[in-house]
Amino acid sequence: MKPGIEPTLLVHNDTGGEVLTCREGLSFWGGVDPDTGVIIDTHHPDHGARLAGRIVLMPTSRGSCSGSGVLLQLARNGQAPAALVFREPEDILTLGAIISARLFDRPIAVLRLPADLYAALSRSGKAEIRGDLLHFDHHGIELSRPDSNGLSLSPRDRGMLAGEDGPARQLAMEVLCLMAAAQGARELIDVSRAHIDGCILAHDANLDFAEKMDEMGAKTVIPTTINAISVDRENWRGQGVPAGFGGKASRLADAYVNMGARPTFTCAPYLLDDVPEEDEAIGWSESNAVIYANSVLGARTQKHPDYLDLFVAITGRAPNTGVYLAENRKPVCEIDVTVPASFDDALWPMLGWLAGSKSPAAIPVLAGLEHLSPMPDDLKALCAAFGTTSAAPMLHVRGHTPEGGLPLADGAGRSEIGLDDLRQLWREFNAGDEGIDLVAIGSPHASLAETRRFAHLLDGRRCHDGVRTIVTVGRTTLAGMKAEGILEGLQAAGVQVLPDLCWCSITEPVFPEDASVIMTNSGKYAHYGKGLTGCTMRFGSLEDCADAAVTGRVTPGLPAWLATDG
Repeated sequence: MKPGIEPTLLVHNDTGGEVLTCREGLSFWGGVDPDTGVIIDTHHPDHGARLAGRIVLMPTSRGSCSGSGVLLQLARNGQAPAALVFREPEDILTLGAIISARLFDRPIAVLRLPADLYAALSRSGKAEIRGDLLHFDHHGIELSRPDSNGLSLSPRDRGMLAGEDGPARQLAMEVLCLMAAAQGARELIDVSRAHIDGCILAHDANLDFAEKMDEMGAKTVIPTTINAISVDRENWRGQGVPAGFGGKASRLADAYVNMGARPTFTCAPYLLDDVPEEDEAIGWSESNAVIYANSVLGARTQKHPDYLDLFVAITGRAPNTGVYLAENRKPVCEIDVTVPASFDDALWPMLGWLAGSKSPAAIPVLAGLEHLSPMPDDLKALCAAFGTTSAAPMLHVRGHTPEGGLPLADGAGRSEIGLDDLRQLWREFNAGDEGIDLVAIGSPHASLAETRRFAHLLDGRRCHDGVRTIVTVGRTTLAGMKAEGILEGLQAAGVQVLPDLCWCSITEPVFPEDASVIMTNSGKYAHYGKGLTGCTMRFGSLEDCADAAVTGRVTPGLPAWLATDG
């Protein structure tokens, strides 16, 4: 039986509280304050609601894989929901609750209900969970529990599960089996490589988890890359970063490196020299990377939550479910896109954000773009923005992605993106003042081609004295910039180039303390930026960002390509 069809108790805890029903899915990372439990995503309809101590309903989570760590931090500081209740399959927060209970003795109940019971509970004022029963109003609903005993495990799996490879792999296999049962998987599969996301010091939970696993002797068994971290690992001491924060951030990075991860420190592992091949089964975390790998490269990976990514890396195994299976990669929604006759690169992140909002939990295919010629950076921006508004681990683009020609799944829905949608989103992304004081490039990490083009767009001009312009990159890109002279040219123009960290992790004083209006070309950062920083946002093309860096201002109103119907 597929998970979610019958009332299921995924993580047990006797609890109760007031019911809060979120009108749409929520990314806990970037969407919930890890210290207070308040929704900080300014684009979410329940912005400002407090989750702590409540029975929180949402269709499923969305967005960042790092939501599992935020939930763990909330549990550790007493600000977690009493229970989470989902209507659709959900992995990220479920995994966070499992880790919170098993490693830190802070259980959070997690349930999955069929649509009719979910709707009935959403109309109730209070609910409680006692044993295997959910009580609300006059209902007493029996809850089943996932059973991992039916999994088909290899002899090596069973050995790890029995502790033959030590306590770290035993724990990893126990959790992988629990997640597999919850996901409805029948077996585990080999994966060839991993990418670890939970290395940002957004809170102490990430550090405590990593150091606990390191102390347990965890070691990777497959090639493993590591995400962007919270500091420039080699230079933070000279950048004014407080020793306490910089030391903890370095310890977090070092723990994963000690466990066997390569110190790549990039949120765009698809920009490295060795990229996954089509149909290769991999175990990646980091939402934008997962979506790019599935959609653009044609590789196969679930959107693994933080912490589960390490368990995949130290076992080389993952539940054989979701988009690892060919039948689950078919589009279940077709989105017909109408674009103007002319446009710039700002179009692609906007299309990604809108596609996610039109298909918040399922894989879509975008149609109507076959005549266009998107560059890799365009598809990177599309995938990253899609991940902010959808829980799906991939999307298709007819004519441009390897599986864009797949037939629609039975019963597939249809939707549209038109000029009015683009105009409305442009206005939503551009709520800030026309005067800007920070330009943010590199969310996800900028590619070598993107930095080359940014240098060309500046064309020898120097950044405005009142504007900080920062580009975040991975180490491989930085080496390429040095070799081509791009780094020297950008620095001469007043641009600061930072490796290792990214806009999801940057903090003061590296993030300018007096910034109030941020200009970016990233749909991902346009979405999360205000909630993360308190600053208002402006959005535009890479050329718009270059011009704003030089003038300190943005052009008011819609861009020319959106202002007309032609």
